[in-house]
Amino acid sequence: MRAEKKQMVQELVDRMNGQSVILITYQGLKANAINSFRAKVADDAVKGSCHVVQNTLIKKAAAELGYKELAELDLSGDTAMVTGADAVALVKAIKEFAADKEKAREMVKIKLSYVEGQLLNAKDTLALADLPPKEVVQAQLLGLIQAPAAGIARAINAKLSSVVYVLDSLRKKLEEGQTA
Repeated sequence: MRAEKKQMVQELVDRMNGQSVILITYQGLKANAINSFRAKVADDAVKGSCHVVQNTLIKKAAAELGYKELAELDLSGDTAMVTGADAVALVKAIKEFAADKEKAREMVKIKLSYVEGQLLNAKDTLALADLPPKEVVQAQLLGLIQAPAAGIARAINAKLSSVVYVLDSLRKKLEEGQTA
């Protein structure tokens, strides 16, 4: 492999390593629309990137990373690689872009994705857009974990309160008995 191709593969390895990878087709999309798409993906909420890449280079980078399923795929046609830490945010950005732009729905299509060690087809990748963001899921999980502890704390607090009420009632009776 030529030195410049090795460098390009290394750049792809760096972009793909530890990231969610979504491969899309963009056939027929004009340059200004691609730039608009790149800006949407690079937005602060998404924090991703989009690069047009040769299919063979994607496969070589996947092989170097040990993404066996991705490396063995038969990729064809125009391919852009969208990468980022949050797969859900990436898919939502792709879906929103396709919905916003005229005719983009036919031009921008998800081929497949490689998310957290799993190869997903286009249908499964699009299903990610229906999931809540990662932070919301983490907050919900934390709430579920904390709920039993909070219930125990309330139960203990209720028992302590009832003991205090009984002692306070006894104190009042004793005071009434001494004043009478």
